[in-house]
Amino acid sequence: MSWTIIIIIANVVVSYMGFQNHNLQYKLTMNPVAILRHGQWYRVVTSGFIHSNWAHLGFNMFTFYFFGRLVEQIFTALKGDLGGIYFVAFYLLGIVISDLPSLLKHKDHPHYNSLGASGGVAAVVFCSILFFPTNDICLYGFLCIPGFILGALYLIYSYTKGKQISDNVNHDAHLIGAVFGLVFSVVMEPRVLASFIQQISEWNPFG
Repeated sequence: MSWTIIIIIANVVVSYMGFQNHNLQYKLTMNPVAILRHGQWYRVVTSGFIHSNWAHLGFNMFTFYFFGRLVEQIFTALKGDLGGIYFVAFYLLGIVISDLPSLLKHKDHPHYNSLGASGGVAAVVFCSILFFPTNDICLYGFLCIPGFILGALYLIYSYTKGKQISDNVNHDAHLIGAVFGLVFSVVMEPRVLASFIQQISEWNPFG
């Protein structure tokens, strides 16, 4: 069984437990005050394995399934038997690091909560974009856009929305998770930058 599947199973099990027990869901959620004032640091990790509802869980895990398998294969090709360890560490760090801006921004807001795997998922998606920038990413099954273009639009959108308070989505986590995915990939395999540039320079939008 791949690590991608194991992570998905963990998300489904923990999220389902949260759906059945809202007190447990809260205890696993990223709450800055509970973390910084009460030392409940485990929430930084557990918040990435719990979701608000089935739609939230389904979207994150559907995305993670398709991109996670590819990234896990990339890590295995680069690191051999240690590839799986790198992959799991990468995912967990994506969750933790993507939460840090919100942790600091809302350190005095006891009613602020954030949950979901989006930060780790964003890291995985952007890692795949860096290695295969011209591969199409299809939205809703029919609108297909090259990864490097969709990635740029996503970064701009997340940055812009993160400056606003217009919805309940943690756009800061999405942005930081995506940037972390790029940075981690370059540190792990510096040659990917040259490959990224070459693939884009050779890309033909007309096929």
